[in-house]
Order: sequence, then structure tokens, then C-alpha cells
Amino acid sequence: MRPETRASGTAFSTCFAIEDLFRARPSPRARRRVSIRIAIAGAGGRMGQALVEAMLGAGDLALSGALDLPRSPAIGADAGERCGRSTGIHIVSDVEAVVGVSDVLIDFTRPAGTLAHLAACARAGVAAVVGTTGIDAAGKAAIAEYARVIPVVFAPNMSIGVNVLAELVRRAAGLLGPGFDIEIVEMHHRHKVDAPSGTALALGEAAAAGAGVALGEHAVYAREGVTGERKPGTIGFATLRGGDVVGEHSVIFAGAGERLELTHRATSRQNFAAGALRAARFVAGKRASGHAGLFGMADVLGIA
Repeated sequence: MRPETRASGTAFSTCFAIEDLFRARPSPRARRRVSIRIAIAGAGGRMGQALVEAMLGAGDLALSGALDLPRSPAIGADAGERCGRSTGIHIVSDVEAVVGVSDVLIDFTRPAGTLAHLAACARAGVAAVVGTTGIDAAGKAAIAEYARVIPVVFAPNMSIGVNVLAELVRRAAGLLGPGFDIEIVEMHHRHKVDAPSGTALALGEAAAAGAGVALGEHAVYAREGVTGERKPGTIGFATLRGGDVVGEHSVIFAGAGERLELTHRATSRQNFAAGALRAARFVAGKRASGHAGLFGMADVLGIA
């Protein structure tokens, strides 16, 4: 099985032929008639419910399963109950059963749960869309390994606008050069458990790529007390938490006598859901053509 590697912005996407997992493929005409079967992990949560609602309005997608933790109060409820719809799909905790009847799993949960779900997807040959944040380096390495078997879109933010913002940030950092200091400010609701947000870190990576440096060597995640002067070339982060803010991110390029700010504000989770469904269609196509690989939203949107 020989990999086909191509550049995707500053990252690389690797595709592997996996004929042993996808021997039976419908004809193009049959694929047009059959809906893509989508399972949603964390279906009882805020993002899960936004995904369910978006799914119900998509004619080419069919909800095939809904997952949540065994202790979740949502277990046993109809997946569409909270948005006033009856889907006939009840929220369960049996991962193997759900992925067994699905083409794609969409996962916006917690790191440990996501990795367990991806292991089940890999065993079943089911594609995955992962929007979980707070995943450490070991977890990201595990995702890359699963992506050798199945197609996976992994992105900290599925919003189309945010992914366009990341590309603008990369270009701006390269064009403005070292004379402009880079600071990233993000704000989210009081329930968010990780900081900085995955999106802020992704924007930091984009800025670092544009500036031609490694984020890990230039990031400053906190300032307190007598910090001294700002070190040239650093990329600063500031985190705010409060209320019900869905998500706000600003990247500030501060120069001498002028300042450029690039900002994205999310007022609804539906934009994340719309992007996730777009990613689901993308990986479903990869699965149907018998290819695995690790992809980002730049690949999905064609802005790589």
C-alpha cells in the first residue's frame, strides 16, 4: 500500500489505498440515490444538538446513530427531542453498534472519548470528522495513526469563516514581517474547559507559518507581574471566559504607528455544524473511493 502525499498549506495530507476495507462500492448513480449515514458523538451536548438540527435539514444525509456517555441524562431520548423533532434514533452509549451502521462519525467531545471513538471507527472502516479541542501531542499522533486506516478530517474549528481567517493570518504575517508584533485574543463561554482554544492555537500556527518560525519556540501563553519588555518575534495569547459567548477570535498585528486586526465572531453553533457536515461529505467521498488520510478544513474547502 503506497502513500500518495501532497502539500496542504504548511501541512501534508497523506492518502492510502485500503481496498481491503472498501471492496463493495456502489455505482456513481447508486451513490447519488443513497444518503450518507452520519453518527453524532456527544449528541446530548450543545454542539451535538446543533449537529442534529443541521442534519435534519440536509437532504443528502441521514442520521444513523447518536452517542453520549453512559451517565448522560440524554441516554434513551430521541436525538431530535430537544429541537422538537422525532428522528427515531435514540441516544445510546454503544459505540460499536452505532459505527457499525454508519458511514461517518462526527465527534465534538473530549479527548479520551474521541480517541476511543476513532479506534472503533478504524475497526469498522468508518470515516470520521473530529472537532474536539484540547488534544495533546500523543493524542494527535494517535489520530494520525488511525488516519492511516480511515479518512479523518481533524480541525479545531469547522467554521468556514475561521478557516478563511487562518489563511488570511498566514498571509498577513508573511507580508507584514517582523516589524509587527502578533497577539491573539480569544473569548468563549464560561463552560469551556481548555485554554487557549484550539482555534486560537491554530491561528497561532498560521501566524507562525507565515512568519517562518515554530510556534512552540515563540508562543507566550500568559503574562503576570514584572515580565520585562516584549521579546521580538513572540506570539502572545490572551484568554477570556464568560457568559454564553460562542466564540470570538482576534489576531492583532501591532506595528509602529499602525495596527491591523483580523477578527471572527461566531454568534451561533450552526456555522460549526454546517462546516462539520461539509467535512462529513468530504470524508464520505474519500471512504467511497477507498482512500484514507488525515485532512484539515483547508482540504475540505479547497483553500490549501
